[in-house]
Amino acid sequence: MRKCLTALALLAAGPAFATGLEIQVEGEANGTIKIDLFEDVAPKHVEQITALAEEGKYDGVVFHRVIEGFMAQTGDVEFGKAGGDMRRAGQGGSDRPDLAAEFSDITYDRGVVGMARAQSPDSANSQFFIMFAPGPFLDGQYTVVGKVTEGMDVVDAIKRGAGPNGAVIGQPDTMAKVSVTE
Repeated sequence: MRKCLTALALLAAGPAFATGLEIQVEGEANGTIKIDLFEDVAPKHVEQITALAEEGKYDGVVFHRVIEGFMAQTGDVEFGKAGGDMRRAGQGGSDRPDLAAEFSDITYDRGVVGMARAQSPDSANSQFFIMFAPGPFLDGQYTVVGKVTEGMDVVDAIKRGAGPNGAVIGQPDTMAKVSVTE
């Protein structure tokens, strides 16, 4: 009985699975974006991005690639910090390992949050994107990690990219603070 109670106490004391992110955006867009994370759909991806958020790695990271009618991409914790050299923004990740794809049947509709990756489906790390509009051509190609529940008006206001492949020129909007919510 004592071993059983000890095991239950250890489980209760373990890290709680997060259910969302709250992103404070500053720049042309100002406000809060709330995201419901799908830990039952992409548990390893949700675990990675919530750990990075809890460590403060996303704080001060810019939206480096924003394409009108498509999506806003952010999360490069290596090269995407505001005030840094933006020429490499979007090429980096975190010090954590890349993740194997966790594809689902969820379609890429407006407000869906997906993990960015390189050519390999198993190369997602820290970067993610929020859809401005449906993009069903992404279905089964990129891991879905959540959906915006509040603040799509803030997403819609994020500064658009004018450079190659949607690169934001000048001062990009920033995730000033990213918090994990229960």
